[in-house]
Amino acid sequence: MDRDQLVNVARAMVAPGKGILAADESTPTITRRFAASGIETSAETRRDYREMLFRSQEAISANISGVILFDETIRQTATDGTPLVKLIEEAGAIPGIKVDDGAKPLAGFPGEAITEGLDGLRERLREYFILGARFAKWRATIDIGENIPTAYAVEANAHALARYAALCQEADIVPIVEPEVLMDGSHDIERSMEVTEFVLKTVFMRLYEARVLLEGMVLKPNMAVPGKKCARQASPEQVASATLRVLRNCAPAAVPGIAFLSGGQSEVEATANLNAINRLGGPWPLTFSYGRALQNTPLKLWAGKFENLRAAQAAFAHRAHMNALATQGRWSNEQEKAAA
Repeated sequence: MDRDQLVNVARAMVAPGKGILAADESTPTITRRFAASGIETSAETRRDYREMLFRSQEAISANISGVILFDETIRQTATDGTPLVKLIEEAGAIPGIKVDDGAKPLAGFPGEAITEGLDGLRERLREYFILGARFAKWRATIDIGENIPTAYAVEANAHALARYAALCQEADIVPIVEPEVLMDGSHDIERSMEVTEFVLKTVFMRLYEARVLLEGMVLKPNMAVPGKKCARQASPEQVASATLRVLRNCAPAAVPGIAFLSGGQSEVEATANLNAINRLGGPWPLTFSYGRALQNTPLKLWAGKFENLRAAQAAFAHRAHMNALATQGRWSNEQEKAAA
């Protein structure tokens, strides 16, 4: 394990004024999103879409520190034969890779899930390093509902995250540790805080036991937000206060940075909440690792047509810039409208 490399890459991933583009949708997920925009899915159309994003080089250079890729994408080349990984590197961002196999039902625990993918991970990480990946992502999902989550489900997912993180660092790859408490359901913000705190404390205990180098990882948590069906929604200021209260109780200052997931929030909502969080601040850089919150509008505008490429790239550049401002607490609705 090269400790210096891990620390340097982790710090670069949370560089001031930048965040991470999550372009790691699995084939079934991106197929659903393409279908919603009337786009046929194939290896070529998926390549064309991601190439469109990665060729937004000015936007990436200014606002994006790293790009999370799917297994298919890290092996693909652009239409001119350039590896997609090379496009990311030329824009000054770090290539990363999603390595989990997705959440599956947890046997014996209805309504709960366990993320799989540890089998053969050591060997896959070695290959991904050769292909250019310098960080990885593993997502665990924790749902809130009647009598869930159970302690067993949280423990099982925390244990898997710790094993994954240790294997990544063994391979000189920085792990993004992503325990996501889902915002589905009708729970209020207080319940979100309670569950998120329990999950994060469990995860960090397992990371400690697995001897994971905290300085060589990045935490990707959910914000503390009410469930989508909750009658009492929260303002950005309430989300910021609740989120930072939880993180200060759970996340060691040794962690180089925290990159929030958007978790189903709208594009502007995710930006506004991130901005409010940064106006309060904490002992870590507080940035973003967004997928849909960066890509929804660009995907709709692109619609699989070459003639829409510039408009889609402009929309992506706009969202990337808005979130970069939010990492500094400098975003406002007025800037959102003026820059659009």
